[in-house]
Amino acid sequence: MCFLFLCLQFSRMMNENNNAFKNVRRKPGLQIWTVNKMQMDPVPPQAFGNFFEGDCYIVLYISENKGSRQSADIHYWVGRTSSQDEQGAAAIYVTQLDEYLGGSPVQYREVQGYESPRFRSYFKNGLIYKKGGVASGFNHVETNAYNVLRLLHVKGRRDVTATEVEVSWSSFNKGDIFLLDIGKAIVQWNGPQSNRREKLKAVLLAQDIRDRERGGRAQIGVVEGGDERSSPELMKVLTTVLGPKPAQLKEATSDDVPDSAQQNSVRLYHIYDNSGNLVIQEVAKQPLTQDLLKSSDCFILDNKGSSVMVWKGKKASKEERQGAMNRALSYIKAKKYPASTTVEVMAEGAESAVFKHLFKSWTDRDQTQGLGTTHNVGKIAKVDNGKFDVMELHARPELAAQYRMVDDASGDVKVWCIENLELAEIDPKTYGQFYGGDCYLVLYSYKRAGQQQYILYMWQGRHATSDEIAASAFQAVNIDNKYNGAPVQVRVVMGKEPRHFLAIFKGKLIIFEGGTGRPGVVNPAKDARLFQVRGTNELNTKATEVVARAASLSSNDVFLLKTDNISYLWYGKGCNGDEREMGKAISNVLSRHEKRVVMEGQEPAEFWIALGGKGSYASDRRFEREEPLHSPRLFECSNQTGRFKITEVDDFAQCDLDEDDVMLLDTWEELFLWIGNSSYEYETKEALNSTQDYLRTHPAGRDPDTPIVFVKQGYEPPTFTGWFNAWDPHKWSVSNSYEEMKNKLSDSTSISQITLLNKTPVGGGGGGYRARGGPLTSPPPNKAYFQDETDFFPRPSSPTRPQSGMSSSSASSMSSSGVGKFFDPELLVNKTPDELPEGVDPTQKEDYLSDLDFENLLGTTRADFRRLPKWRQNDLKKKAGIF
Repeated sequence: MCFLFLCLQFSRMMNENNNAFKNVRRKPGLQIWTVNKMQMDPVPPQAFGNFFEGDCYIVLYISENKGSRQSADIHYWVGRTSSQDEQGAAAIYVTQLDEYLGGSPVQYREVQGYESPRFRSYFKNGLIYKKGGVASGFNHVETNAYNVLRLLHVKGRRDVTATEVEVSWSSFNKGDIFLLDIGKAIVQWNGPQSNRREKLKAVLLAQDIRDRERGGRAQIGVVEGGDERSSPELMKVLTTVLGPKPAQLKEATSDDVPDSAQQNSVRLYHIYDNSGNLVIQEVAKQPLTQDLLKSSDCFILDNKGSSVMVWKGKKASKEERQGAMNRALSYIKAKKYPASTTVEVMAEGAESAVFKHLFKSWTDRDQTQGLGTTHNVGKIAKVDNGKFDVMELHARPELAAQYRMVDDASGDVKVWCIENLELAEIDPKTYGQFYGGDCYLVLYSYKRAGQQQYILYMWQGRHATSDEIAASAFQAVNIDNKYNGAPVQVRVVMGKEPRHFLAIFKGKLIIFEGGTGRPGVVNPAKDARLFQVRGTNELNTKATEVVARAASLSSNDVFLLKTDNISYLWYGKGCNGDEREMGKAISNVLSRHEKRVVMEGQEPAEFWIALGGKGSYASDRRFEREEPLHSPRLFECSNQTGRFKITEVDDFAQCDLDEDDVMLLDTWEELFLWIGNSSYEYETKEALNSTQDYLRTHPAGRDPDTPIVFVKQGYEPPTFTGWFNAWDPHKWSVSNSYEEMKNKLSDSTSISQITLLNKTPVGGGGGGYRARGGPLTSPPPNKAYFQDETDFFPRPSSPTRPQSGMSSSSASSMSSSGVGKFFDPELLVNKTPDELPEGVDPTQKEDYLSDLDFENLLGTTRADFRRLPKWRQNDLKKKAGIF
């Protein structure tokens, strides 16, 4: 089918159905559709991150910046085996959706396996590629569906992808991780050459599948490749499904995607149609200046072949604007670039941060200088301009859809806390007060068209135990069953509360960092408590407890400092009148003491004494702007794959700082190199060299003498933390390593022997079955299947230690330490040189530990340990008692 005929057919369908975008919500959040029979079918939220290889998808993400400004990004994702018709329909839908949203969104073309950092940032736990497509009869996942049998090939240590592969040992290799998903159980097999970060990401993906698709009921077990004998029961599950494990598996495959960047410069082209012929005219090459862009035309910016960006002038013709994406694809073909080359299309005034960074200087229209706020809104932003009038919801239901507010938040609320893994009702007087050490279930009920409706929020505290989190998911299923499956379930992570959740508590939502709200439990007393208040009205305001130190302050916000005798309301220079009013309102909930208003710069001595002394905080004028002149960008500098590379992290947060790597934060005026505690010394050196190259070769002609600031993990200054929202200085004091998460999985549930039955598959049939969300599978080698009602994995038995002083490892072979024998750690830990066994070098005690004891004692492998800087090695040895 030629593209012209496709366009005509599509236009006819659009005319027949003028409501193609009637379900598009103009409010912050993620929305996804798949293209099915030329129509946009919505994808349910529990299936977000799952993509059929035979389909094309449209992904809309609307974000809300401070000052109620909204921006939108539209992506169309192209599956590896999708048809040209589907690709063409998706491209046309994206163009139409862009027009529907006022022409301001940034458009992206995403190709399977080559997704942009922006696209991947929406799916923190990774992407799952599924065989087949909707047109082939496959449906997206359903919550609490256990009729599943699939094998996922997991790759990546930051940008994780999981691809459905043949359920066979032939799919395995030594370097990657594989998840065998059998519905009520997920077995993770780690390739012996995979690293800890990859293993951790795979565990998080398995947990995400368990929580989103199985209602928290599936169990997870982990097998270490090369050490399968330590997990005999889990291997029994694997071999029952896959057959006997072969003696040799395939070698590891590279995670690296070929670098498509060319050696030429960044170039700007004027591209237009001349009597049916595409004309490409070069305008300039780097460094580029903003005045080269003319509002009456469309331009292509070629970013060294790694990406192609189209800029649409606001006065360009409608035909030029609508044809921007097709012209970009034609340009890629003309340049003979790979079909996977990233494409971005943006309108004048809605340029992406990456696009602006490619120009020597950039000034936004109506941009304020210094302090102040500018509201330059398009059709999307107008929805949220000013305070939210809840009464409008009754008269204008389309407004409710745009706000993602099902009602005016005046319905009935019931709140439970998880106590001893059971539900305990909360006193209504304390509704809105959430403690970081607890998990809560919030049931919201309201009426629509005379029918009772429910929303069930599952709020998980940052410091809640894994048992409590699992119990909250289990109890949510019980409540859901009680109401016959009517509630809409929403998982809420502490600090990421959605707008309707905030609105329920009418501006009185308070989040305490730790502790518990359980009756009878006394939380540790504190001399002073500091709360950061954000919001402009009772529908979007919350107070979050932060560390009571000067470093926690920010000029952008309102803070309440609560002491035994008095409370201070501190107003930063960047906050507005609405924020101050909400600060006053929520302070009356937090404290009955006298409130003293303190303006930034006029603090009394008692204020600083309560905070432990006056200190620096995020008070730079840059933090007081609504939008900085150049948005900050974060990059990961890693050698984990054996080759040093720099990868951008989009929509970053503190959790994206990887302890195993070096991170580069570019704030334009300064560059920060953040050094993770477990990073290699080689990475630090290479990161510095690469940062200098980054400045020297930057398309915008950056000053090569721009300051480069080194920051060690745990010692971050406010000039660094100020670029992150809700920075937690204690984040790394509680370790969350792969080893600990693996132990939590085995300790979190009572696990019994799995029951294996030689029987036909669930659902009937003799040869195979179609699992929900997956292709028709072949039957396992011995046709063994599992009963749904059984538990799955037994606890692994603890290994026994030899009776003599020599470690069991020394009896078999020499390890990579280079010494001939090993000793029990008890003979080495906290021993003086005179107390050590004969022949042991007191300065290298770690060399006399077996590989297993080495990892258990120092928390890292021997190979990784040797790559660490000397100061970090000594620090680990001191903690282990072998320094």
